[in-house]
Amino acid sequence: MTTKEILEQARDAKVYINSADTAVKNKALACMADKLTESADKILAANQEDMEQAKGKISDVMLDRLLLTEDRIVGMAQGIRELIDLPDPAGKVLRSIERPNGMIIEKTAIPLGVIAIIYESRPNVTSDAAALCIKSGNACVLRSGKEAWKSARAVVDAMQEGLAEAGLPKTCVSLIEDTTRASSTELMKAVGYVDLLIPRGGAGLIQACVDQAKVPCIQTGTGICHVYVDGTADPDKALAIIENAKTSRPSVCNAEEVCLVHKDIADTFLPMLKKRLVDDRTAAGQVPVELRLCPRAASVIEGTPAGENDFDTEFLDYILAVKVVDSVEDAVAHIAAHSSGHSEAIVTEDKAAAEYFTRRVDSAAVYVNVSTRFTDGGEFGLGCEMGISTQKLHARGPMGLEELCSYKYIIRGDGQIR
Repeated sequence: MTTKEILEQARDAKVYINSADTAVKNKALACMADKLTESADKILAANQEDMEQAKGKISDVMLDRLLLTEDRIVGMAQGIRELIDLPDPAGKVLRSIERPNGMIIEKTAIPLGVIAIIYESRPNVTSDAAALCIKSGNACVLRSGKEAWKSARAVVDAMQEGLAEAGLPKTCVSLIEDTTRASSTELMKAVGYVDLLIPRGGAGLIQACVDQAKVPCIQTGTGICHVYVDGTADPDKALAIIENAKTSRPSVCNAEEVCLVHKDIADTFLPMLKKRLVDDRTAAGQVPVELRLCPRAASVIEGTPAGENDFDTEFLDYILAVKVVDSVEDAVAHIAAHSSGHSEAIVTEDKAAAEYFTRRVDSAAVYVNVSTRFTDGGEFGLGCEMGISTQKLHARGPMGLEELCSYKYIIRGDGQIR
């Protein structure tokens, strides 16, 4: 089926899902989750084909993003079920105004319509995106990367069975069959079919949408995330946060890519950092982190000299750029110059430094003594997430149900005229 035909079907299906009540949508979610677990063998077989084809073509950390297991499928289904208990955003009265002439004006949340998502090698995005769209009353068009397409196809087939069982059109959730750039470009220009386009991928995909999209588009995903270790930081706390932010899952957008260290503790902290991320991990048989060091850091510990672009790179790997800074003001200035606006953290025991950092850093999520890995819809209590917006209109940070709605004004009266 062509991309245009899929978009036409989605446009027709949105009439049904846009007007569905909460009970119908919740039934659909429950059926989708059930069908996912029931179809686990088919999904795992499809994923194994994707894994075999991707080996040698993408990195090991990206292979981990692609991999599905029984536990991950159970987690995907659980993520869908958790949305059932969350409030339905569609139809919520956001503001009510009574005018002197007796008119009642209600600002009311409504589904956006058809939401298209372009994403790469993460099959779990398939179920997360579809479930969020259904709960918020939107039709969903998914465009997976070629590495994950067979997995995505199996997941969508299962969810479509669930939609049909709940009495909704299967085409409320669709998967684009063309995995070439042509289909991405077509989605970017699908005026009259796509009400919102969400690209989830690397800088190249985001920039292509900025340059080419004619439909409304939200920039998500690219994460050059920083952790700044202040001069008053508790070193054990800082090491735990940095190790988690960098190594717990380096292939995701909320992983730390840059570590900034105050000059007053650099001589003592940097050797501890190297021991924790390099020496101890090597001794434990874990992948060590390659430290790419500014000249000041390189004068204290061994590592790779930082290249010209290392402080502007989303590595998505076991690589960490390290820089020594003179002050919290210097750290904030560096972040302003190099951050992608995703997530930044300060580790400090100084309330004044924390206040300066949180006020001056202009990113979607700003942490004090917490790992950047918490920038996630589930961790924020939003259920699963559609993506993490690094722009300011109309959504910012993890995008949950409310961010998938627009609004309209409903005005009630009794014959008023102007």
